[in-house]
Amino acid sequence: MDMMMNTKIEALWKSDIPIESIEAQAVICLVSEAEWITGHFPEVWKEAIASVKERGLFQGSENQLFTIPVMQSDAAITLILVGTGQHPLTPEELRLTAVRAAKSAVKMSADQVIFALPSSLLTYSQSQDIAVVAHALTEGFILGTYRRKTYKRKQQAYTGPDRLIFHQDKVYQDEHEQQWRTGMERGRAFAEGTILARDLTNLPGNMLVPRDLANAALRLAEQHGLEFEVLDEHDIVKKGMGGLWSVGAGSVNPPRMIVLKYQGKTSWEGEIIGLVGKGITFDTGGISLKPRVGMEDMISDMGGAAVVLGALHTLCLMRPEQNVIVVIPSAENMPSGGAFKPGDIITTLSGRTVEILNTDAEGRLVLADGLTYAKELGATRIIDVATLTGAVVSALGDVATGAVSNDDPFMNEFILASKRTGEKVWPLPAYPEFEEMLRSEVADLRNSTGRYGASITAGLFIGTFAEGMPWIHLDIAGTAYVSKERGVHPKGATGAMVRTIAEYIINQ
Repeated sequence: MDMMMNTKIEALWKSDIPIESIEAQAVICLVSEAEWITGHFPEVWKEAIASVKERGLFQGSENQLFTIPVMQSDAAITLILVGTGQHPLTPEELRLTAVRAAKSAVKMSADQVIFALPSSLLTYSQSQDIAVVAHALTEGFILGTYRRKTYKRKQQAYTGPDRLIFHQDKVYQDEHEQQWRTGMERGRAFAEGTILARDLTNLPGNMLVPRDLANAALRLAEQHGLEFEVLDEHDIVKKGMGGLWSVGAGSVNPPRMIVLKYQGKTSWEGEIIGLVGKGITFDTGGISLKPRVGMEDMISDMGGAAVVLGALHTLCLMRPEQNVIVVIPSAENMPSGGAFKPGDIITTLSGRTVEILNTDAEGRLVLADGLTYAKELGATRIIDVATLTGAVVSALGDVATGAVSNDDPFMNEFILASKRTGEKVWPLPAYPEFEEMLRSEVADLRNSTGRYGASITAGLFIGTFAEGMPWIHLDIAGTAYVSKERGVHPKGATGAMVRTIAEYIINQ
């Protein structure tokens, strides 16, 4: 199984040579409405730009994009003008501007791209922090160049840009370059983690069974020197992980419990953040079989596992002083003579029993064992990530991730992190009445409560196994995999929540 773990784009900074002396196939130029009127452009571009001005083809309006063929270094290149409007841009607007420019560069089949930064760069941004601007532009450009792997017999030779060079003619402060490099490296790390999650989630179900997901996690652990553990089906039964075992019992591809540990502190004392990701590599619904239409998208049901692995990759590149444990319960939910059935009573790792009313409500069962195991391994606060319910899609579409928590300060900090990354998170109420809906007459819990409040009760089912520990559940059923591109998201897997989880942990 081929897993692309790193973007190939090299991001560089140059300010000591004229822009026209740098070889490239495309040059991106941010232009505000005011700068378009008064701006000073390199001599070799002036004739082409004057023609565009005379014809009124570009004004520098927000979201406007225009391409011009120009000569540079005795070669024809494409100048990509990106309008920024009249007002300074937020980091999210800068990020989206870079995404649009990147997609244009890809259309030009550019291998090397220059991002020409205006000398008055900070007037383009609401943030007066050079590192924040560099992060947003680098991250946006790399995410904007992403293309899903295909399996066609004839593959295109062009695979996207190899190098991105940020260029600024005038640098007025000595620390400017270092701040830019810091933000550039951070933006690249966040983009790399997101791309890892996208690549994993986009893999077809026959190329990613639980064993393959464990191997992908192992390669990540080997890349970064992380402690790694995987429990096979025999270990899972021996440990009493009845939730994970029951879901995986119907498949010829047995389940796995995957663990990776990132140590950013000198010891494992104190706070340990647990990241638990749902790793259902394909979900048929089991005996409660899903409808045929749209079932092919269930390759994305391991999106939560992909997100926590992507966030871990970003953390390993950034090296924050935090200790993190990643736990991934992985299974294939298939119908067979050995599959679990509606009406079954299963016993989870925690000892709690669960009445099975719907075998298509399987994610919460594997996550129940995942949370308990994360606690056993020392986690003191937990974030679980899962493509959990269709109900959250009904409520929030593919725009926002639904969240449920037992700890308001924890949730508030996470929401603040999401605002910095531009990823939308909407907290759902966790009223006691919803918890009461989970009670079973014949077991401790039931795994399905019907359609009313379904995204909330599903989250609270998982939260039961946090047993009072600070916990956040992220339901990415709508945001992990989308039907058309929008913003930083391509069609297919998005890697949504990688950046916010990394942002939250790094800023603790």
